[in-house]
Amino acid sequence: MKHEYIIKKASGEEEPFSKEKLRYSLEKAGVVGSVADRIVAHVSQEAKRGMRSSDIHRHVMNLLKRETKGLAARYNLKRAIMDLGPTGHPFEKFIGEILELQGYVTKTNVIVQGKCVTHEIDVAASKEERRIMVECKFHNQQGTKSDVKIALYVYARFKDVASRFNEAWLVTNTKLTSDAIRFSNCSGMKAIGWSYPRDGSLQHLVETLGLHPITCLTTPTREELRALVEHGIVLARQLDRTETIRTAIGISESRAARIRDEALGLIGSPKN
Repeated sequence: MKHEYIIKKASGEEEPFSKEKLRYSLEKAGVVGSVADRIVAHVSQEAKRGMRSSDIHRHVMNLLKRETKGLAARYNLKRAIMDLGPTGHPFEKFIGEILELQGYVTKTNVIVQGKCVTHEIDVAASKEERRIMVECKFHNQQGTKSDVKIALYVYARFKDVASRFNEAWLVTNTKLTSDAIRFSNCSGMKAIGWSYPRDGSLQHLVETLGLHPITCLTTPTREELRALVEHGIVLARQLDRTETIRTAIGISESRAARIRDEALGLIGSPKN
């Protein structure tokens, strides 16, 4: 495998630019065939020494938008989840919605009295006999990882409220360090990160269940997206009706329809 240039990742690490890695990321977003061939060839020609991974991502996004907004939205998933911020509250709502659609009953920001102190639980989820304390660790900076200190913190809180819950989950929108994973497995705590575990990672859940955040969309402005989030709308699938959009952000019927159409295209639903 031939590498052409060294690029700088968001974490500050450097790695060789790889056509194969770029193609894999495109295929994960559903970009295949001649479209993927054109983008890989174009980016390879434009790549230069010292280029940042964010520059490559931006370049790919611009190329995908020329093809179809749906492909651009799917490719932008990781950054889109970060754009739910800057605070962690929209991410907690996002995780609550994912669990609800998996059959859990959820409440966010629940105040619970522990054995020693009072805790605010990000998401309390239940299904049958399972009572789950979900701690959501949100990062809005590329290259940040959730480390073992976070896992230790979540586990300590769980031990204090163990009379109310029988499971503890740590859910983060970034990668987990190897020590965080090791501690979680050893302590019996479930950990979900961007790419962990393989068949149940945050990325896997979003893509297989079609639960893309509204920040994947390219039609709404930043102000419109912020207004939607403030109205508790965090999933693209919640934008299936123009009335919902217009109530939240007060825009014209035609503009609301464009946002709705992109949302439906992203989740693969027929128009109503």
